[in-house]
Amino acid sequence: MNNRKSLDTLFAQAGGMIDSATGGVIPPLQASTTFVRDENYVPLSPNHLYGRDDNDLVRLAEEMLAQAEGAQAALLFPSGMAAVAAAMRTVPNGGRIILQTGIYWGTTKWARDFCARRAIELIEIDCADGAALAGLNVDQAHMIWVETPSNPYLKIVDIAACSALAKQLGAVLIVDSTAATPVLANPLAQGADMVMHSATKGINGHSDVLAGVLATADACDERWQAIAMDRHDAGAILGAFEAWLLIRGMRTMALRVRTMAASALELAQRLETHPAVDSVLYPGLESHARHALARTQMPGGFGSLLSVRVKGGRDGALKAVGQMNLFKRATSLGGVESLVEHRHTIEDTVPDDLLRLSVGIEDVEDLWADLKLTLEA
Repeated sequence: MNNRKSLDTLFAQAGGMIDSATGGVIPPLQASTTFVRDENYVPLSPNHLYGRDDNDLVRLAEEMLAQAEGAQAALLFPSGMAAVAAAMRTVPNGGRIILQTGIYWGTTKWARDFCARRAIELIEIDCADGAALAGLNVDQAHMIWVETPSNPYLKIVDIAACSALAKQLGAVLIVDSTAATPVLANPLAQGADMVMHSATKGINGHSDVLAGVLATADACDERWQAIAMDRHDAGAILGAFEAWLLIRGMRTMALRVRTMAASALELAQRLETHPAVDSVLYPGLESHARHALARTQMPGGFGSLLSVRVKGGRDGALKAVGQMNLFKRATSLGGVESLVEHRHTIEDTVPDDLLRLSVGIEDVEDLWADLKLTLEA
């Protein structure tokens, strides 16, 4: 399939899957972890030996995601962090990782701890700053890890520029594209070597599955082969029921993500002019420092995540978040329900006046009424 033209069809029809036994249009759930052999000990099905590698639902979800990203292959993991860890474990002891600053705190914390244990040099720089990248004084690296749009600052990284740097340094470029989903951006087409998603978020979209995915532009690359072997040997696999739920969510992903992105843009534009708001961080706004780049890298829209810095500091932010009704006070993003988070409470390096909003599929006027009432209380 042509990825960009047929994304909606690919997901709506679950990759064309039909239950061969019944003709059902919903992929069947096979929960078995083991499969029998005949009297000569030949498997009844050569593709079904043991559940760790041989689950049709996991394979189907991986195929769908690989097609959506324009990738040669994809691998599912039991969480986004499991995917992060599997990728970073390909960096050898004494190696070097270049890591974007101001990204998801879980990635940063894990990378710091991992690099300290393995004597890996970790260079943290603002990869959304072209001058910082140009001024990087190293002659080699093993990995460049970026996140775009970033969470919670919604920075946009020039993937093509990072790709050129990665080639120069002999590094693999991995892009965390969780906030965009394959509907809005395809980092591999911009020059990334691999793309990572916390599939828990917009890919699933229903706040009921933990999953992660890595997709690669080159399935023969030795680093990808090492990741695949690591997943197999370490057993970091997704369960059958979780894969079934993930596919269920993916079938409406294109509709959900576009609706959420349109609503997020509308709310960001209104919030930007509200007197109780100091600033809005959202790449869809013309005031965003890299709005033009975002338009190029995210042709389908700018995502459902935005951050708002309210006037009144910590007290103003907590007062606002405490009075919201439709926006649920919870930690996640990309689900059908709108969420709000006072990020400083969880991650104290984030400004205490910042509220992170994950916009769902509710009516945008209802969401605006909730925000407006809160800000003007």
